[in-house]
Amino acid sequence: MSERISVADIRRIGQPESITGRRTAEHWSASLYLRHWSPYLTWLLLPTGISANGVTVLMMLVGWGSAFALLIPGLPGAFLAALMAQGQMLVDASDGEVARVRGTTGPTGVFLDKIGHYTTEALIPLALGIRAAGEFDLGSGWSYAGAVLAIIILWNKALNDMLEATRYSAGLPKLVDSDSVSAPQGGMAASLRKAVRFFPFHRIYHSVEMTLLILAAGVLDLVFGDLVATRWLLALLIPLSLLATLGHAVAIVRSQRLK
Repeated sequence: MSERISVADIRRIGQPESITGRRTAEHWSASLYLRHWSPYLTWLLLPTGISANGVTVLMMLVGWGSAFALLIPGLPGAFLAALMAQGQMLVDASDGEVARVRGTTGPTGVFLDKIGHYTTEALIPLALGIRAAGEFDLGSGWSYAGAVLAIIILWNKALNDMLEATRYSAGLPKLVDSDSVSAPQGGMAASLRKAVRFFPFHRIYHSVEMTLLILAAGVLDLVFGDLVATRWLLALLIPLSLLATLGHAVAIVRSQRLK
């Protein structure tokens, strides 16, 4: 029987600088604490024989569970959703480690990973809309508002894939992940980018940030004895998401990413 791989070796093989040193692909929770914990989860998963793609499917299920947890009224649902959103990111870190340790990295895993994040980050605002309605009423105006927010978030996420598809169609090389390439070149777009660094509202549509905001709104709802905070949150997220999407598109066009 072969010797079991150590956690230290999982860190060495599964977390190379090319992964952990990326400017944009790593979520702050990964660099802050999840990358410290994920090798232990990977160490538990490796002996089970589950494939890296199987771990990615598990990541999807945890993310979807985060969204569905929001259908549980009150703080329990909001707390469970925030916890599972963190869990999704933990499993997301582990699937790549499993693939690199076993030497099974490939495009299928990347594709499944995108499905997991796209669907989760669309389901959470949908669930937020139903939560704001106070009951499972798909005909409620709040449910429609959640659907609108989900669509805008998907538009925003799709811009990065549109960029990659455009570069591929134009015969351009793989995009270099650096500030000099991604930063808007002069004008108002460059000034707004600098301002956004002090208030990075464009990041709040990620599953982790959004579920934490929903949890905070749930605490305020408990204080006020109504759904006023949850409804205000949803109402504010829609215009902010439009602004973030527009700014994202302008930043792409005004940068070196299409050259």
